[in-house]
Amino acid sequence: MVIASIDIQDGKVVQLKQGSELVLQQDNAVELAEEFDRCGEVAVIDLDAAMGKVPAGNGGASPGNLEMIKPLLRKAECRVGGGIRSAAQAKELVSLGARKIIVGSACFRDPAKKGAGVSGGEFRVNIPFLEDLAKTIGRERIIAAVDARITEKGNYEIVVDGWKTPTSLDLTAAAKEAEPFVSEFLFTCVEREGCMEGINPEPVRRLREAVSCGLTVAGGVSTIEEVETLARLGCDVQLGMALYTGKLSLADCFVRSLNWEKGQAPVGLPPGGSAAGASLLPLIVQSPGGQVLMTGFADADAVAETFKRGRVCFHSRSRDRLWMKGESSGHTLSLIRLRADCDRDAILATAEPAGPVCHTGAFSCFGLDRRYTWDFLQSIVAGRLKTAAPGSYTATLDDELVREKILEEAEELCAAKGRNEMIWEAADLLYFATVLLTREGVKVEEILDELDRRHKE
Repeated sequence: MVIASIDIQDGKVVQLKQGSELVLQQDNAVELAEEFDRCGEVAVIDLDAAMGKVPAGNGGASPGNLEMIKPLLRKAECRVGGGIRSAAQAKELVSLGARKIIVGSACFRDPAKKGAGVSGGEFRVNIPFLEDLAKTIGRERIIAAVDARITEKGNYEIVVDGWKTPTSLDLTAAAKEAEPFVSEFLFTCVEREGCMEGINPEPVRRLREAVSCGLTVAGGVSTIEEVETLARLGCDVQLGMALYTGKLSLADCFVRSLNWEKGQAPVGLPPGGSAAGASLLPLIVQSPGGQVLMTGFADADAVAETFKRGRVCFHSRSRDRLWMKGESSGHTLSLIRLRADCDRDAILATAEPAGPVCHTGAFSCFGLDRRYTWDFLQSIVAGRLKTAAPGSYTATLDDELVREKILEEAEELCAAKGRNEMIWEAADLLYFATVLLTREGVKVEEILDELDRRHKE
């Protein structure tokens, strides 16, 4: 998996060299999150909080940056880090929509001994903190950032506080001790960060051999070959400077990080093959609501074209050529995101269908009817409000009338007798409420997100 980084400082998206020198600054965080999410999870890092540049008594959070981060968590599948020092803070971010939490300095410091330094026992793997975090949000949501520098002795030492403070903790030893409480490590080779001078494979290999959980590598990645090398080592890659400067394409990195060697041979080619495109991987397509729509096969060209066109493409085995779903029928699949499975040898596409997916005219190739969801209801309401077709009752519902109907239906629901009557009246109330929300430009997804947030509090 390839992960794009959105680093935030003073309310701006930035890229820093060596964690301090400002190289790039942008204002388009939401647009970046939506774009990056098509290829993989997005790492959102609050640099101000990571470096301790927050108001006293604010619990480690950077309030201005947090307000900027909140909408990103509902636009993309985000992993969030930077100055997270308590389980309560992590839980709040999860409730706001973060899929995973990245913790760094707090993992390797005894808070009761802050200021005591290495000789005073300040730095250690903070097991009580990690245990509390795992109990609160679940081990599967926790990523530990192991930022390290090479020492004069040739080993790698973990550094904290925005890479300013050495800890004397050995990288691999500390990672092994922390592994029972985390699902993944984020390793940054600090001396390479932001320099685009290439990765240092040695500490990556050491760490990969030492732990069995997930491992994402950042710092210095600058070529597509390095992305492939890390993928072969079983590592994900996090991209920053090379992505923002245009040196690397996120879509290209996604294609090249897939395990094509495990794919099926296309027509006329021998099995296996080491080059991307010399094999086919299964491509499963699901609706935004999670219903399976169809399955097929894709080679590297098909995956690249999917990103380029914004429509799901396959390699047709019967015709032995690139094929975009809907190229003749018009029933295309508009891409929302692509994801690889844990072994990188299968692809999941989330897409919005423009009509029936199956050649039989069915919604799904697996005989599934479209699930009648609240989102689907709103799409119907939106269409009728937009076209205002003659005879459409929905189109006649102006702001005043729809509010009157909501009050009326709410009373009728409260007065309903028996199960069937309650179902009938509830359906009426939901319909009119959806009309009002749609007229006001509120997506039902936003309502569900708010309910999700409350559930996770």
